[in-house]
Amino acid sequence: MNHPHGGLRIDGDRLMRRITELAAIGSIDGGGSSRLALTDEDREGRDLVATWMYDLGLEVRIDGIGNVVATRAGRIDGPAVMTGSHIDTVRSGGRYDGNLGVLAGLEAIETLIDAGVETQHPMAVAFFTDEEGARFPPDMLGSLVYVGGLGLEEALDIEGIDGSIVGDELDRIGYRGTNPCPGPAPRAFVELHIEQGPVLEAEGHAIGAVTGVQGISWTEFTITGQANHAGTTPMVLRHDAGYAAAALATHVRDIATMMEGRQVATVGRLDLQPNLVNVVAGKAILTVDLRNTDEALLLAAEADLTTFVDGLADAEGVKVETRTLARFEPVVFNDSVVETVARTAERLGHSVSRMPSGAGHDAQMMARVCPTGMVFVPSRDGISHNPAEHTDPEDLVAGGDVLLQTLLALDHDALDEGETT
Repeated sequence: MNHPHGGLRIDGDRLMRRITELAAIGSIDGGGSSRLALTDEDREGRDLVATWMYDLGLEVRIDGIGNVVATRAGRIDGPAVMTGSHIDTVRSGGRYDGNLGVLAGLEAIETLIDAGVETQHPMAVAFFTDEEGARFPPDMLGSLVYVGGLGLEEALDIEGIDGSIVGDELDRIGYRGTNPCPGPAPRAFVELHIEQGPVLEAEGHAIGAVTGVQGISWTEFTITGQANHAGTTPMVLRHDAGYAAAALATHVRDIATMMEGRQVATVGRLDLQPNLVNVVAGKAILTVDLRNTDEALLLAAEADLTTFVDGLADAEGVKVETRTLARFEPVVFNDSVVETVARTAERLGHSVSRMPSGAGHDAQMMARVCPTGMVFVPSRDGISHNPAEHTDPEDLVAGGDVLLQTLLALDHDALDEGETT
């Protein structure tokens, strides 16, 4: 369907300047950024982006978990057409992950302001707290609280990897807002993001119309054995937490290999104690990340892991404690929004792939409360969570244009309000 203002495009140079300015906060070698959630660097990034929001005359609201939502009024009151993402990063992050979605959303709204375009519904851009989960589990924490999937008080009490508490850190950086949680459900939500994978580049597509997000299962395992002398302790008498951790990590890879398909499995963190060359490890702490687009297969992977760990504990004579860090079922995005993204990209002359997301995103939480979709742009060599993360400027701008025109379409089109998950 043709819409008014179909020829409107974002200012690509302005978008790139803002990406560069934000990346300078917490900058690290290789061109990336390190802004763990609710750190001083995150506060600086928040202050910069919020200043840009205020400068545009937007109504900026901050809720109890620190989510920031900036809104431009429409001709009618009511739910906003919302976009956004996050500006926190992993410790060794790139400059595009999350940041693109926030800054392109801001750019889309500024483009509407510059062109004097009045939308029917309010337009909003948000950045959500602790999407990465790198400091405070679970990932997508802010958007989970926004949609009511986790109570505010429980979220404020979460302890981070450094022993800090979410509520204390929000107070410290000045971002514990007064707006209530859960927040108001938008009319629709669409998030622009780099793919963080190799598919679009490999297939030669410019835009991904994202159909859904994989289910995610994060578990922390604490293995307690017996520290002992590496030279004098016979192998048959050892209770080696280091060996048990290594065996578990190897089996995690085997799960993904045996199941094939879209099953992925990762041991991303491993700590040994006392971590000395000549001491049998007495304790090991490691994390396992399992993901699948199919909930039944994800459950099967979890069951396989549990069975293996039980047998390993008996065989090695160690104690294993487990703690769930995050567990989200796969999400299927709203068909109307997915098709709007795809048709919009095609109308703008871009080749499109309809594809699932392997990474978690705030959009999967927003899908609980409103019609939701995502726009992907290619990631060079599929690299992300790495300073080498790169997307060509023309692809970033193309994604921004698709986002802008998708927001305009969602402002005008009737939306299928059916199940989105």
